Amino acid sequence: MEKCIIRAANLSKKYNTGFAVRSLNMSVKKGEIYGLIGQNGAGKTTLFRILMGLVHPTSGEIELWGKNDEASLMQARKRMGSIIEMPSFYLQMTAKENLELVRLKRGIPGKDCIMRCLKEVDLEDVADKKVCQFSLGMKQRLGIAMALLSEPEILVLDEPVNGLDPIGIVQIRELFKRINRESGVTILISSHILSEIYQTATCYGIMKKGVLIEELTAEELNKKNRKCLEIIVDDVSKATTVIDREMKTCNYEVLPGNRIHLFDHVDQSGLVNSKLNKNMITVESITPIGEDLEDYFIKIAGGDRSVCTAQSSDLQAVSK
Repeated sequence: MEKCIIRAANLSKKYNTGFAVRSLNMSVKKGEIYGLIGQNGAGKTTLFRILMGLVHPTSGEIELWGKNDEASLMQARKRMGSIIEMPSFYLQMTAKENLELVRLKRGIPGKDCIMRCLKEVDLEDVADKKVCQFSLGMKQRLGIAMALLSEPEILVLDEPVNGLDPIGIVQIRELFKRINRESGVTILISSHILSEIYQTATCYGIMKKGVLIEELTAEELNKKNRKCLEIIVDDVSKATTVIDREMKTCNYEVLPGNRIHLFDHVDQSGLVNSKLNKNMITVESITPIGEDLEDYFIKIAGGDRSVCTAQSSDLQAVSK
């Protein structure tokens, strides 16, 4: 990863009802897919609106590509594409006509970008259809096409898969991963659907009540949620020899208190127990431990588990 290209420092936004964003510090490096996770009302949309210059912060600063003065920020935002809440369309115009208006407004040369972007979001067959006839999912795809129109270096996407069916969600996820991989586009994406963000992001920020309470990489997240069998035995040395020889794995850790954390065979506690007993090792306890991802985010951010697991079974089924 290269240098930080988005930075927020002590950023706050206060309305009459209170703080939507409070003393927030965040950094996004070039080439990352940064997943911003939080319940509805956590402040994700307000943060994105500040980043894109749609609202001004009460205090703190935004830095894009190392610049934080207003003129430089205005220029930098021309290198960015975004979806903030539901995009606005001219409903009596076609998809192609809507994109043409955006192209002219942004001063994007040439018309080839229109059909290219419609094709990327699988709307080329309805390019001449009026937007008033589009489903919610089709409108969301058209918004993504608008964000891609200028071939941005950064995409800021607020809940971009809302309204899409499970197959559409997988297709858009693969689109984001492809443009990140092939074009080096940095993506800042928010969602309250953890199962989807987990399959897309390379790093994460967790928001709660306007505060960014944790940032961590995908690798750090996986380590925090690594599952294992915790085995307590009377003879650790003998037990590890049996695990090496008969379970054919050295993927374990020896811990104080005669404990072994076995990271393989997590769903085979009966088999592991049987192998140890046959070798005259007393097993005091054998317990699967470790949180799943939903549990971890609920523990950190609080709230209802259903917020994070919505659509999870459908998404996992399609992903397979």
